[in-house]
Amino acid sequence: MWATDHDVLPVDHRVERRDGYLVVRSPGNPAHYWGNLLLFDDAPTGEDGQRWERLFEREFGDNPLIQHVTLAWDRVDGALGAAREQFVARGYELDEVIGLVADPGSLLMHPRANREVVIRELDPQPGADDELWGQAIELQVASRDDLSEEATFREFLGRRLEDLRVIFRAGRGAWYVATYPGGDEVVAACGVVVTGERGRFQAVDTAAAHRRKGISSRLVVEAAGRATRHGARRFVIAAEPDYHALGLYESLGFQRVERVAGVCRRPTTRNSA
Repeated sequence: MWATDHDVLPVDHRVERRDGYLVVRSPGNPAHYWGNLLLFDDAPTGEDGQRWERLFEREFGDNPLIQHVTLAWDRVDGALGAAREQFVARGYELDEVIGLVADPGSLLMHPRANREVVIRELDPQPGADDELWGQAIELQVASRDDLSEEATFREFLGRRLEDLRVIFRAGRGAWYVATYPGGDEVVAACGVVVTGERGRFQAVDTAAAHRRKGISSRLVVEAAGRATRHGARRFVIAAEPDYHALGLYESLGFQRVERVAGVCRRPTTRNSA
């Protein structure tokens, strides 16, 4: 999971090894909470809270644009260690994610998959498909959490998708949208970033008015099939443990392989990324 998290970061991102942890930097998008973080070798102990914060300050404290603190650990068994006591109790959000994998042959279209929508691959070139790219951003804005301020989150997503368009222009995957025939309203969208032979899904979103119509299941399977043209031979997708999409992904042929965790303290102002 963490390796594919790095796959989808901007092309200018850097990963630096330290004693006991990795420093992950995304210089072009300092407001990206999970693009600027420390990734430790193991889960936190009862003595790691302030020590890890001091390490984050040492690595990122010279950048006034980085106002968050994100700390994660490279365990795939879901171990939390002392995370609740050391971080959640002091205002951090605990982020737990299930990592699922599939190969093209194991992905099957759901019987209730929507057969009406058209799946389109967006052109990543500057100025191309801008209206559709904009709608893809708005889908994510609409599904943001309550702590995310709308304007700030929209600005962050604009930078994020622009970074991904650079990756796509290099032939490493694409962003896909679902529309109905004869229309240009984006009703669902997702991205697949391809690195080597692995494809990492990004931001599977469906407009609220079009949920429970089988659109996402159609989109995910067809996007995976098209991503094989970019070289993908194995797919990774992520879902929160209590998120309804987890069961959907499993019904399409994805299998759980990892459970990872980290904590994030957002800026005191209502910032979001």
